Amino acid sequence: MAALSHNFDKNFALVVGAGISGATIAERLASAGRRVLVVDSKPHIGGNCHDYRDNNGICVHSYGTHIFHTNDKAVWDYLSAFTKWHPYMHKVLANIDGAEVPIPFNLNSLNQLFPRSLASRIEKRLLGKFGFGVRTTILELRESDDNLLKQLGEFVYEKVFLHYTLKQWGMKPEELDPAVTARVPIFVSRDNRYFRDKYQAIPRAGYSAMIGKMLGHENIEVRLNTPFSAIRNDIPAETPIFFSGSIDEFFDYELGELPYRSVSFEFAEYDREFFQSVACVNYPCNYDFTRIGEYKHFLGDKSPKTVVSFEFPSAFERGKNERCYPISSPENATLYARYLAKAEQDTPNVHFHGRLGDYRYYDMDKAVGRALALADEFLSQK
Repeated sequence: MAALSHNFDKNFALVVGAGISGATIAERLASAGRRVLVVDSKPHIGGNCHDYRDNNGICVHSYGTHIFHTNDKAVWDYLSAFTKWHPYMHKVLANIDGAEVPIPFNLNSLNQLFPRSLASRIEKRLLGKFGFGVRTTILELRESDDNLLKQLGEFVYEKVFLHYTLKQWGMKPEELDPAVTARVPIFVSRDNRYFRDKYQAIPRAGYSAMIGKMLGHENIEVRLNTPFSAIRNDIPAETPIFFSGSIDEFFDYELGELPYRSVSFEFAEYDREFFQSVACVNYPCNYDFTRIGEYKHFLGDKSPKTVVSFEFPSAFERGKNERCYPISSPENATLYARYLAKAEQDTPNVHFHGRLGDYRYYDMDKAVGRALALADEFLSQK
């Protein structure tokens, strides 16, 4: 690995991580006149948003399905400077009792799974209590004093949420942050879309191309296959660092290890036009995988073959797999807060961000919004 040859003056900044968060910060700093070095341990830019065109001309997401959606016009407008968009409304089905029904659970799901007369009675109760087009939650239904609504809540909890949670998190729902269960929605509507955001789309040339343009500024240098640990001792202590890796690893696990879930993907090519009717089908109660993603659906790619991925969650183990999802619990939040306090005291020049740095699950738009705010805050102080 070539030694760093930068002029580490006050105009220099280091960004660790070439995913969508790091690319946003690097672009903002570079556009403000700073020289930026971006390093990433992966062999490609884009982080977990990375995608590529395979031999069949299909745009495949390397780390599972990624759908951009937001109500934040500022984030939408910012990214629109680096990509044209392919409008795409995401729909997810779940295999429940052998039927593929819309998720989040809605009136269409209800009528597919329940006997007609019972479904009709439950639908009337839902409409009478909540009205049409309203969002309720599993928790609210399970705590209802209406036996029919309580029955629905228990059914959705068991068939949609419980077993999926056990596979995804390796924990029962009640072992997670209670807010996780409280937020699981049921929609009193016939809207089969997974998201309700105003803007929903896929970058027309792919996520890697979009992030490549973000990192293409003349003030930015990108070094791949370069873990932070390999250059850490070369960076002056006063250099501003924007770090999207795990905060516990940065401090060599001094206060203990933050737990994460990991996920692996088994990709398969099929000699048929489509494998399934939508891009994502969840399997809450069957098999060891949680879902199957099919990539042709996103950009309307044409090919006589198709590519899908089977998604297998697992516990994160250092040196064996990658951190993917922070585990939300009061104990973990407390440990993260201790690390953050240590960072503020010992390394005020290091700015943690992203899913791992903030120890928080972010959708892409929230990750970009957080990165934009962090960059603006930093630049306003200099």
